[in-house]
Amino acid sequence: MSAHRPTRSTRSTGTPMRPGEHVVVIGFGPVAARFVDDVADLAAAGTIRLTVIGGEAEPAYNRVLVGEHAMGRAELATMGLADPELLARSGIDVLLGTEVTRIDRARRLLHVADRATGGSGRLGYDRLVLATGARPNLPVLRGLNPDPQAYEHLPAGVTALRDLRDARTVRAVVERRGRVVVLGGGVLGLEAALAASEVGCPVTVVHHAPWVMTRSLDAAGGALLGRALAEAGVEVVSGAQAREVLLDEDRRFRGLLLQDGREVPGELLLLSVGVTPRTELAEGAGLRTARGIVVDHELEADVEQRVFAIGDCAEVLCPDPSCQVCPGRAGRGPSGLVGPGWRQAEWLAARVRAELEAVAEGGTTVLAPLTEGPAGAVRLKAHQVELACAGAVGGPPWEPRTDGGSVVQWADGSAGTYAQLVLSPDRTLAGYVVLGLPRAAAEIGLLHDRGEAVPEDPSVLLRLDGPDAGAGERPATPETTVCHCAGVSRGRITDAVAEGAATVEEVGRATRAATGCGGCKAAVARIIDAHTPAPA
Repeated sequence: MSAHRPTRSTRSTGTPMRPGEHVVVIGFGPVAARFVDDVADLAAAGTIRLTVIGGEAEPAYNRVLVGEHAMGRAELATMGLADPELLARSGIDVLLGTEVTRIDRARRLLHVADRATGGSGRLGYDRLVLATGARPNLPVLRGLNPDPQAYEHLPAGVTALRDLRDARTVRAVVERRGRVVVLGGGVLGLEAALAASEVGCPVTVVHHAPWVMTRSLDAAGGALLGRALAEAGVEVVSGAQAREVLLDEDRRFRGLLLQDGREVPGELLLLSVGVTPRTELAEGAGLRTARGIVVDHELEADVEQRVFAIGDCAEVLCPDPSCQVCPGRAGRGPSGLVGPGWRQAEWLAARVRAELEAVAEGGTTVLAPLTEGPAGAVRLKAHQVELACAGAVGGPPWEPRTDGGSVVQWADGSAGTYAQLVLSPDRTLAGYVVLGLPRAAAEIGLLHDRGEAVPEDPSVLLRLDGPDAGAGERPATPETTVCHCAGVSRGRITDAVAEGAATVEEVGRATRAATGCGGCKAAVARIIDAHTPAPA
């Protein structure tokens, strides 16, 4: 997604934002924190009033690192994304541990409740930003209440590892090297399984399909990934349906019973069966919802331009059939990746700024519409396994594709490496899977993101991880994207180093690089090392 200038067509009949209006943000996760950060100067100048409401007692933190925190590899001090005291000094009201129970759009009022005291009240708004995120799915199993509202009352030892409270539950088991069972073989479940195995926990992954990461991998890639997991100490029980969560007399988890009668023992059950956007507030306010809160490509959830939605709760589905920005009529549901949510937050903040400038100058708002970029890559972030994939999953290379494209595939069973490229007719990448070839994955990901054609002989890409590594590698340029979550280029990082940033954390504060999934930390560290002057 991008927020480049210069034009924005205004289709709706709402009025632009005016100085002094009260903007309220519901939710205080990474996406909300990015929006608040980008408009904090407007609040400090008194141009707008800004209130952010968070349901947790803690201010915004990097949820992507919750798993790392649970395994003892990331501390809360390095995960924070907002400082309430600093925000307060900017004139921003931060309400933590507060739940919005109802939105009264007719009166522009929020009904709120303090979770700690049980007290309630009302809060007015002029513009409302919904950043309510997503909640973990609960499977329908005997021994569990699948009601989403029952999540906080799961049996002891059962969690979805979504927030800091969940992380504390996991950490208690990990510290004593307890046995861990992961239900669900998606990327988040596998990351948690690999991390737990690395610190010494016996781990079993139970997955319903024949191979893990079913939505992202074909059978060959899934089989090789399964072998890599086994070599990393993670047992995978595939093609298995769970039936019951077994509890002891104290209602603590003791095992998972499968449909075929097998029992998988454990002290901790990690549920990794997907998430669902939080749309309850929007539904109660009469806003349209589908997979998420339906917004147009300008992130508007209502015709009055007073309610917006960003991040994992938002589904971009433009209602205007003549819109030239939104291709097709299919909605773009939440991706579950932090990068697209950050792009939305940045764009909405830019819109607020542009509308205020237009009112002050007596002109019209000039801002390019929010457009969809290439499908975000899924990266399995683990020390033992290198996997990246994005876009379409191809079938066997000998089967013709209906779109006129083709599939290129390599596999080396002895090395445990695999690559599949799904080529469009113009030889650009419609999708790819790369396992165990990190340098090739980086180059292939760059080709995919830029929409560039692959070489006439795609096998040259494999040489990047061979004995002649680097011989055919594209030279890094200042424009090369290093942090895909925040969209930070190599040039911005080198500039930050030249201005005095000497650590990954300092570069993150200056550029936002490495503040998302953390997958680029090593690359940022290498750039710092290469551009930091040697001591005299």
